[in-house]
Amino acid sequence: MFSKLMIAVIVAVLMIVTSCLFPTVSLGKIAIAQVPGVYPFKLGDFTITVLSDGTLPQDLHTLLSNTNPTETDRLLQKNFLTNPIEASINVFLIDTGDQQVLVDTGAGTFFSPKLGGKLQTSLKAAGYAPSEVDAILLTHIHTDHSGGLVKAGQLVFPNATVYVAKPDVDFWFDRANATRFNVAEKYFDEAAKTVKPYLDAGKVKSFSGKTALLPGITAHPTPGHTPGHSCYVAASKGESIEFWGDIVHFASVQFPKPEITVAYDVDAIAAAAQRKKQFARAEASRILVAGAHLPFPGVGHLRAADQGYDWVPVDYRWREP
Repeated sequence: MFSKLMIAVIVAVLMIVTSCLFPTVSLGKIAIAQVPGVYPFKLGDFTITVLSDGTLPQDLHTLLSNTNPTETDRLLQKNFLTNPIEASINVFLIDTGDQQVLVDTGAGTFFSPKLGGKLQTSLKAAGYAPSEVDAILLTHIHTDHSGGLVKAGQLVFPNATVYVAKPDVDFWFDRANATRFNVAEKYFDEAAKTVKPYLDAGKVKSFSGKTALLPGITAHPTPGHTPGHSCYVAASKGESIEFWGDIVHFASVQFPKPEITVAYDVDAIAAAAQRKKQFARAEASRILVAGAHLPFPGVGHLRAADQGYDWVPVDYRWREP
């Protein structure tokens, strides 16, 4: 009896002390705010920082083609997931030492207040300001990649030059393509809102074909998902990384079955062919890959599997070099 009483007294004292020392912590319920998503690592002389713009739910039963809900659920279950899944929106900062270069800009304010739009929080946490960004490499002009360019119609990155493939500029600024290619008109409206302010300011440089844009950074056209979809390769001191944009959206289903396409594709057949080509090339070359929608931080390698490919994330590292 005495021992039980002593235990009760000790527990009561601990509860009082805990509540005094940590007034915002309640026993049984701990509310912790999500911290910004920031993951830096070295690539030769460059520093690459993955910046999370947040996540958003995706209903694969309605979005995917060349599959069916039963097959989709089988692939999801194999990866311990259920529909709908949560998709990452990853942005990448390349600090070359001389320039700060963003690959994509996230969704900005174009989705609901709780979905995406967290790039500025992550950028600040990484120690950078929007005014310090010298260049922005758009993998393509879809709002979850270009939405962060503007806020309330104003340039978020006033000192940056925006690089984007000419075929994407030509496509998204010709509204007749909505009818020609059966693409929702909202994408053309959003392109006008996100990219046109930079066009009007003379801050957009378009390119065609494989192009060296900046020291150590090269654009590679990978059309399909959009006509001007591009990947970017950053290389320094014999190390390199490829930024893939929307070559892949959903790792759990498209790595094992690259033929599965998504409703966001402008040309689904070309997108699937491009994905198969890039998967095979990445697996053979063992190059480091960064994906805009792969689970944060979205950096890793591809490995051949019995069915398609496996995604092998890099080891997490947090220590001084």
